[in-house]
Amino acid sequence: MILRILLLSSVAGLVSSTIYLMLVLVAAKLFRASARNETAIPPQWPPVSVLKPLHGMEPQLDGNLKSFFLQDYPDFEIIFGARHGTDPALRIVESLQQKYPHVRTRIVLSGEPVWPNAKVFALEKMLALAAAPYVVITDSDVCVSRGCLKAVVAPLLDTKVGVVTCLYRGVAAGGFWSVLEALGMSIEMPSGVLVARMLEDMKFALGPTMATRKDVLDAIGGIGVLGHYCADDYVLGNLAHTQGKAVVLSEHIIDHVAMNTSLGASVAHQVRWMRSARFSRRAGHAGTGLTYAMPFGLLGLGAGLAAHNLQLAVVLLGWAYVNRVIQAIATGWGVMGDIQSLRLCWLYPVRDLMGFFVWCASFTGSEIVWRNERYRLLRDGKMLIQRDAREQL
Repeated sequence: MILRILLLSSVAGLVSSTIYLMLVLVAAKLFRASARNETAIPPQWPPVSVLKPLHGMEPQLDGNLKSFFLQDYPDFEIIFGARHGTDPALRIVESLQQKYPHVRTRIVLSGEPVWPNAKVFALEKMLALAAAPYVVITDSDVCVSRGCLKAVVAPLLDTKVGVVTCLYRGVAAGGFWSVLEALGMSIEMPSGVLVARMLEDMKFALGPTMATRKDVLDAIGGIGVLGHYCADDYVLGNLAHTQGKAVVLSEHIIDHVAMNTSLGASVAHQVRWMRSARFSRRAGHAGTGLTYAMPFGLLGLGAGLAAHNLQLAVVLLGWAYVNRVIQAIATGWGVMGDIQSLRLCWLYPVRDLMGFFVWCASFTGSEIVWRNERYRLLRDGKMLIQRDAREQL
């Protein structure tokens, strides 16, 4: 009886993950079709302020920052934000300023944050000095092509559009665990985004790159309203959507460095992200468990072997494995253009299994560690610095 239940559970999980794979394939096809619709080139490009928060040295930081100095855009400035003047990332900025003196840049020192989300606190300080009405918020661990600014600004010329955001490819910083995390960025993450876009349109943004206008930020109450949220990117897109503005998923794909080279650092980062998603979108996060394939394949393998049915055990595991390989090729290579997703499609099932355990771990608590600070997540997606919680007692 127990073996039958385990086998049925395995089959049910494999069916649900296969249905999800079919949704991914359809969503990927729709995205590729929409990407072929070229956006009209405006007669004049508006000025843009690029906001780039910094926090310490990171792998490939020099190349990541340099890619923004090389933008093929006629009128833009880059505003770098750091908490203190001693931040070592500022040495990279100063070197690039000397190398590209024609690019307008500014450095803003925000000081210690008064909100739980230090990034948003810095962004408000930077935004106050931004000269342009069009704003691109981008993380320090992303690298873009020369046409990035044009790609994300063009849709914003339509006043019905409030936010433009980008999918991102994972780039391993080095080591096996960084490679696995990068595969998740190139395959698992965009698969979920594309399916959500197909089923309910875009109601959120993706933090590595978000383009918007100052009037949109004013309409949602200013960027400061994001200061108490962990998933500020999700909230920004959601608030813009609530205000009747469209959130556009750009056809432009950026590179995102998977910085965590050890197992512990990689798992901690992914659990933090997953736990944040759990508090930001509860129903969707709960359903994520049905999108994984390898846990159900391994369950079928174990149940089949216990039932002395080797053929069934192999079929169920093979079903799961092929499912994930197809997803890796279709999304990672077909949509994201990530050559590693093609070369390592055989390895992605391992990442799928790891993703399932990370998803399970996201339900084991309500605390996260971010930038060496411990936070407690609240039901509405906000967060509270734990030292503040002790001071209130």
